[in-house]
Amino acid sequence: MSIRSIRVGIVGYGNIGRGVEAAIQQNPDMELAAVFTRRAPESVQVHTAGVKVLALDEAVNYTDSIDVMILCGGSATDLPVQGPEIAKLFNTIDSFDTHAKIPEYYKAVNDSAIASGKTSIISVGWDPGLFSMIRMMSGAILPVGNDYTFWGKGVSQGHSDAIRRVAGVKNAVQYTIPIEKAVESVRNGENPELSTRAKHLRECFVVPQEGANLQDIESAIKNMPNYFADYDTVVHFISEEELKEKHSKMPHGGFVFRSGVTGYEEENKHIIEFSLKLDSNPEFTANVLVAYARAAVRMNKEGIKGAKTVFDVPLSYLSSKPESQLIKELL
Repeated sequence: MSIRSIRVGIVGYGNIGRGVEAAIQQNPDMELAAVFTRRAPESVQVHTAGVKVLALDEAVNYTDSIDVMILCGGSATDLPVQGPEIAKLFNTIDSFDTHAKIPEYYKAVNDSAIASGKTSIISVGWDPGLFSMIRMMSGAILPVGNDYTFWGKGVSQGHSDAIRRVAGVKNAVQYTIPIEKAVESVRNGENPELSTRAKHLRECFVVPQEGANLQDIESAIKNMPNYFADYDTVVHFISEEELKEKHSKMPHGGFVFRSGVTGYEEENKHIIEFSLKLDSNPEFTANVLVAYARAAVRMNKEGIKGAKTVFDVPLSYLSSKPESQLIKELL
């Protein structure tokens, strides 16, 4: 790796984009080169002195001054377009998290990155991302067993948005909460068969519009297919002031378990557990993105091209420390 700083560009300056900027400040081998936005650039204020905010279509002029571009848009509409397009110009990192569509997204980005000679690490974060690594590694170590993943307690941005679209709702936040009985059953090695309803509770804090029918809102939420209908759901109606005071942060986290057995008679039980408790989901995700940005630059310099996932990246490539130091301090 070159001694000079890794020059990072940010595409999109929402919660994750702001988190990436803060994370770069904590990594001395990196510098923020520019922020690109679809908004009016003059309307975006960044924290890093001297860094330009530019229109996204100006990125083409910065191919020689940015080593890796971190894409901070959403998975629904932003990344499916931006991922393949920006991979034609830059090494990229993104947090595409629509699990069912990752294979087709991987192919689209891979086609672009192979053609341009770039390296693009997709679906980086904690799930997909760190949790994916634990599931893969645990299954390889304990081939006879079961995987369990629990999310929360934390704010689900997608589910919160779905509530805000319900007629009569002014604002809302939704928490995904693991059901403790289910978590403990897995932790105890009981290998339960758990339905969707048995694993998670959904708790909603809703600010209704003045004069709205609260019963209609609650019914619409609890019966919403793909979001709430398959879960036990609790709805609380609160004021805008209480929502801002008590529910303005974006905490999250979760657990990944592998419950397996070993031995000729499969008589010995083993539990692998990995957990996260996050004050800020977007800031933590941003920090994971920044670590993988370092890996993407290194891999590209070594001639590794195309789309990659967390399964393909050597762990030592995430660190700014030399391999000899990692072996001495951590192995």
